[in-house]
Amino acid sequence: MKRKEKISVITLGCSKNTVDSERLMNQIKLNNLDLIDNPNNADTIIINTCGFIEAAREESINTILEAVNRKQEGKVNKVIVAGCLSERYLNDLQKEIPEVDAYFGTEKYEGILKELGGELKYSLLGERYLTSPSHTAYLKISEGCDHPCSFCAIPIMRGKHKSKPIEELIKEAEFLVRNNSKELILIAQDTTDYGIDIYNKRALSELLNELSKINGVEWIRLMYAYPSHFPDDVIDTIADNPKICKYVDIPLQHISESVLKSMRRGVTSKRTKELITKLRDRIPEITIRTTFIVGYPNETEKDFDELCSFVQETKFDRIGVFTFSVEENTSSFILGDPVSEEIKQKRKDILMELQREISQEKNRNLVGKKLKVLVERIEGDFFIGRSYRDAPEVDGEILISKNELENNYTEIEGGDFYTIEITDYNDYDLYAKIVNEEIEEQR
Repeated sequence: MKRKEKISVITLGCSKNTVDSERLMNQIKLNNLDLIDNPNNADTIIINTCGFIEAAREESINTILEAVNRKQEGKVNKVIVAGCLSERYLNDLQKEIPEVDAYFGTEKYEGILKELGGELKYSLLGERYLTSPSHTAYLKISEGCDHPCSFCAIPIMRGKHKSKPIEELIKEAEFLVRNNSKELILIAQDTTDYGIDIYNKRALSELLNELSKINGVEWIRLMYAYPSHFPDDVIDTIADNPKICKYVDIPLQHISESVLKSMRRGVTSKRTKELITKLRDRIPEITIRTTFIVGYPNETEKDFDELCSFVQETKFDRIGVFTFSVEENTSSFILGDPVSEEIKQKRKDILMELQREISQEKNRNLVGKKLKVLVERIEGDFFIGRSYRDAPEVDGEILISKNELENNYTEIEGGDFYTIEITDYNDYDLYAKIVNEEIEEQR
């Protein structure tokens, strides 16, 4: 009897790629193919690539070359490349790395499965093979993007905005909950545009409320919310629905009027500040995360100083900073790349140092406070958890010492919720102990 080929999937890039890989991996399992976690033991390697910025492209290409080398050494039979990089640079990749057996673009599940000798089970496409801890799962609510941001190649790789119907998302969420997911993290290229293409209105608030009705869902977290048209009803839903985390990720990218205009963000500095004020007025306990781009071609020292002042004054709970990357076929490509890498890195370091001080101050103010925490894992002498303030992978964590457990907490289970009291802090993480008393629900 012929031995089954062992297949392993390597996922690069963002959480949206993770969801794509999990759907593909589940289809591999449904076809009774032998899916394994370790690519070093695989006969076939599938690489789900990222092509968003230069650093991500380099990582993807290096991973492909490593797999191809293993194939040339006789350690791998087949290498398949999929995802954003091959969607964007298919012809170049086929020419430069012909040793790859097959290239596929984004969400090309059917073609990949045919290459593996299987077939796509359409009715089960919403089911996934979870690669993250089962108590937390990403829920991709739409694909693609209609925004004309000058620096972004996402529409080139992912196409126009396409929402997934609410009923399909409910079925997928119910599947995730049956597999022990207690936290759903909503992702898309732009979550605030959800529904506009199929319902002729932004239906994110309706989706949030429907998802919250699912028994077993404890937290629903909102990521990638575009700032130019943040719906007022979503603000009300976050404020009023106890299952929606008082947390929102809003990628602002900049605050200078001239930079925002050149970036084609469709929002002004004034409207951005008004949105932040509205969110905090309506939801005083909200945690706001954002990202910025420094070194954009027309970003002057004055523009950067304005961005620094904005960060100092606004005191975001979390920020991420990226240096500008020149992207072919985007509208900013004609601007070139006049800001040196040295200056870009210097600006990034300055901004992150400002945020480090802000984060330290916010953490200091949390000492003595009680929070609801989802414990995720054990590391050394600590249980590691997150509160509603913390998204996985990108935000801080809460470290609970095993030595400070009270008598009736001799065993802590990963994937369960506990009440903790903050006892200490560092720049980005918190230290805590588990306490017995109940607290008012905190999301």
